[in-house]
Amino acid sequence: MSKVLVGVLLGALAFAVISQVGNTGDDRYSGLRGVELVELLKSTEVANDRLAQQIDELSAKRDRLKRTTRQSETAARESRRQEAQLAILAGSAGASGPGIAVRISDPDARVSASLLLDAVEELRDAGAEAIVVNGTARVVAQTYFLDGQGSISVGGHALKAPYVIEAIGDPQTMAEAMRFRGGLVDRVRGRGAKAEVAERDLVTITALADVKPPEYAQPTP
Repeated sequence: MSKVLVGVLLGALAFAVISQVGNTGDDRYSGLRGVELVELLKSTEVANDRLAQQIDELSAKRDRLKRTTRQSETAARESRRQEAQLAILAGSAGASGPGIAVRISDPDARVSASLLLDAVEELRDAGAEAIVVNGTARVVAQTYFLDGQGSISVGGHALKAPYVIEAIGDPQTMAEAMRFRGGLVDRVRGRGAKAEVAERDLVTITALADVKPPEYAQPTP
């Protein structure tokens, strides 16, 4: 479209030059011979071609910049998405989504830290993406479970029964992992306690993990 417009304008200019020579006797062109007028038109065509080439180059550069901008925006969005996912896995950001709640009633203090850890591991195996115990202890890779005096320490939080484990993930898959024969519900019952599993459309986890930065491990370059 740009080439056509430039050609039309230059054609009009050439016509105007010839008309000016024939009708007004303009001194600038009246002394030119036909050959010279032809050369003038040729130089105009060369200028036209050069201008069209510049337009093409600028258009191509504009298109490249647009593509680069779109790619940069896409990369930035993907980077932000991955950063948000890593923050959830690391426990440094809250999370919400469908999931389950496992309530363990233990009036006789028969449930141990190892049993709670087993429950967490089974939830992870079933695809849990974020886990919290009693709404305060966010469970991540570094979280430890220890038996205490009348309580269980989860990542440094002293928790008492009833223990409520909330997990975000596929509700049906995680619920089945808790209820299958020989699973958590059966093992808790075998300890004289009780475990109830409830599927939820929305689980909201606001507790953050208290994770210390590694002292010795460094990223591999």
